[in-house]
Amino acid sequence: MYDKYQPVIGLEVHVELKTKSKIFCTCPVAFGCEPNTNVCPVCGGLPGSLPVLNKEVVNMAIKLGLAVNCQIAEYTDFYRKNYFYPDLPSNYQITQGDDPICAKGYLEVDTDGVKTKVGITRIHMEEDAGKLVHSGDTISTSQYAMADFNRTGTPLLEIVSEPDIRSAAEARAYLEQLKAIVEYLDISDCKMEEGSLRCDANISVMPKGSDVYGTRVEVKNLNSFKAVQKAIEYEIYRQMCALEDGTPLTQETRTWDDGKGVTLSMRSKESAQDYRYFPDPNLPPVYVSREWVDGIKASLPELPKERKARLIELGLPEYDAKIITSSKAMADYFDACYDKFNEAKAISNWMMGDLSAALNNAGQDFKNSPVTPDMLVELLKFIADDTISGKIAKTVFEEAFQTGKAPGDIVKEKGLVQIKDTGAIGEMVDQVIAANPQSVADFKAGKKQAIGFLVGQVMKLSQGKANPGMVNKLLQEKLSE
Repeated sequence: MYDKYQPVIGLEVHVELKTKSKIFCTCPVAFGCEPNTNVCPVCGGLPGSLPVLNKEVVNMAIKLGLAVNCQIAEYTDFYRKNYFYPDLPSNYQITQGDDPICAKGYLEVDTDGVKTKVGITRIHMEEDAGKLVHSGDTISTSQYAMADFNRTGTPLLEIVSEPDIRSAAEARAYLEQLKAIVEYLDISDCKMEEGSLRCDANISVMPKGSDVYGTRVEVKNLNSFKAVQKAIEYEIYRQMCALEDGTPLTQETRTWDDGKGVTLSMRSKESAQDYRYFPDPNLPPVYVSREWVDGIKASLPELPKERKARLIELGLPEYDAKIITSSKAMADYFDACYDKFNEAKAISNWMMGDLSAALNNAGQDFKNSPVTPDMLVELLKFIADDTISGKIAKTVFEEAFQTGKAPGDIVKEKGLVQIKDTGAIGEMVDQVIAANPQSVADFKAGKKQAIGFLVGQVMKLSQGKANPGMVNKLLQEKLSE
């Protein structure tokens, strides 16, 4: 079945901006406050209240537009999108119409080594609606809902892609790369679990070789990378099965039930005409000068693509550089380490291995890592100058992560300095040779792997403190006598 159909996918991504105040009023933008405490007549939609545009929202929109290769409009304006929903107090949303702030961009997407270009139709500014808190486990099983208007008026950027995406994995890769760019620009915290970054997926399937798109279905409010990928995979399968069975598909809006792993119908899909768009009479158009755009362009930070290239120049494999630069916090951590210890691969190995595993298990990230860059560098320097062995380093790291103690203090307190005295190691080698005659005989009989067991016994005897290279060398010498 999969070889008969071609999925066609477009994503609409909503990013909450981390401005201090809302888009059209001075109410603070804050998550987790008591319901309905950050509301005023403007964001509450009271008659006679007048919106005033927050300039910082325009600045952030231009930043993102430049980062994803968009054209920045010289003239842009605001429209009213009219619809009724309980969390929309004015019964219309202020958004943008035919003249968005950014248009005609693209993002180069790397999916398992395959690079594609996904077009970006537009990026526009708009206000967020409120939030409905449903009584049931999902919207489809809810008996009632309560409205919290704190989020109303929070500034959003909506990034609308072209229908250029052809698989769920590619959709996830696009979203991950877009999220990384937003993080690098520092315009949103991108906390999907808090709704700071949300994704709607438009999905259809058509016979392979056709250029006529199938019936489009929108899946709303996907709030994790996993949910995006799983929902798209399921919806592609559902639509292909319907076509195989001859069941007509309906243009509709669906929701993702993560527990059941299925999409569920919510309502028929509206068209643009249903929203009765018209220019907002209370907001004048915005004229964006080239000087304004050029000033923002000059202030753009190093973005993931450029940072990845720089890390590769430092000696990292492309895979390592891709993983590290996928998160700004992780890339900043790497740079902080490299500034004091110029061994890129050694830093990468520990970051992608022990440190990432420990952070994941603790539910933390590189932004608040108990092992700071200075602490990791201290540990790496101890390994590099043979103060401690790699095995001891793991023990030191674990304690540093749990306690926050500096590696140097742990090594000193526990007496973990590596033994490099030839005489002391020689005595332990003699003991192990005397205690393991069979392994010695095996080695002399040509079973070279037997020396590995003997090295392990010396390391055990030294409690991991003996220098492994010296142990191996002395064993080779003594066994060859």
